[in-house]
Amino acid sequence: MPVEPRPSPWAFPPASAWPADDDVVAMGADLEPGTLLAAYRQGLFPMPSGPRRRDPMAWFSPVERGVLPLDGLRVTRSLRKSVGRFEVRVDTAFVDVVHACADPRRPGGWISETILAAYTRLFDLGWAHSVEAWRDGRLVGGLYGVAVGGLFAGESMFHHERDASKVALLGLVDRLRDEHAEERLLDVQWLTPHLESLGAVAIDRADYLARLPAALALPEPRWSSPRWSSPR
Repeated sequence: MPVEPRPSPWAFPPASAWPADDDVVAMGADLEPGTLLAAYRQGLFPMPSGPRRRDPMAWFSPVERGVLPLDGLRVTRSLRKSVGRFEVRVDTAFVDVVHACADPRRPGGWISETILAAYTRLFDLGWAHSVEAWRDGRLVGGLYGVAVGGLFAGESMFHHERDASKVALLGLVDRLRDEHAEERLLDVQWLTPHLESLGAVAIDRADYLARLPAALALPEPRWSSPRWSSPR
C-alpha cells in the first residue's frame, strides 16, 4: 500500500478561481510528495516554467484534457504482432525509465534532475509506477506516471525499438482493466496526434474534474499482478 506523506504546506487555488482559457492555473510551491499528491488529487500536474533551476514551477490543468478510455485503446495488426517480441514488467526500472524519458536529445524535453528526484520519492512511497518493455534483457521502452486510487496520470514514455512504448501502454491498460475499469481515469495530459492514433480523446476541463473524485475513491489496480491478456 502507498505511504501517505506529510501534508503540503501549500494550498492550490480552487478550480472556481482558475482562468477559463489558460492551461496554467498556479505557479510556485515545491515538489515534495505531499504537494504533488495534493496537486494530482485536485486535477493538476507540474512542469517547469523555464529552463533555469530558479524558475518557478508551473501547475497545469489543461482546458482540453487528454484521456485514454480503457475500452478505446486501438491495437493495430502490426502492434498486435509486436506484443510477443517484448516482456512487460512493472516497477523494476523506474529511475531508468525516467532517465530515458528525460533524454536531452528528445525535442521539448522538460524532465530535469529535480523532477527525477521528486518522482523517485513518490515511487519509493508507492505512488509512482513504471511499466516497461524489455527485450533480450534490455530495457527498450516504457512509461511512468502517478497512481492515486483509480487515477493513473501518465507523465512520459519512450522507446528505443519500434512499438516498445506502445506495448508498455498495452501492459498498463491491461492492469487497469478490472471490475472498476469504467470509472478508472487514464490521464495523458494533452491530446497529441500520436496519442489520438492510440485512441486517446480530449475532454473539457470541467468533465475531467467531474470524473476525478469517483476515480480517486477507487482501489488501486493490482500492480504486481502477472496478468497479461491478448490485446483487444
